[in-house]
Amino acid sequence: MAAPLYEFPGCGFATLFLFVGLAAPDAIKGIAFQDDQSVAASLFYMSFVTLTSTGYGDIVPVHPLARSLCNIESVIGQLYPATLLARLVTLELSSTGPARRSTSIT
Repeated sequence: MAAPLYEFPGCGFATLFLFVGLAAPDAIKGIAFQDDQSVAASLFYMSFVTLTSTGYGDIVPVHPLARSLCNIESVIGQLYPATLLARLVTLELSSTGPARRSTSIT
């Protein structure tokens, strides 16, 4: 269930990058905003590479708005798995109950 939730920010930011690219065609170097499917593929690639903090060298955000969106997306990409893991640990600890936790610490 976590994987589809991790894909939503990637798709949302790809859409935001499209809006920025259509408003300012030179906002993102490495993507030619033309009327074909390669634009969508490039935007999804850029978004998920940013979300996972893999890094890219072939696509560069130049416009300040595009850079800001990349920064926000990379922070979300780092905080989302950490928050999810913390929540799962909290749920596991709350389901074990205090009796089990007190006997395991000796």
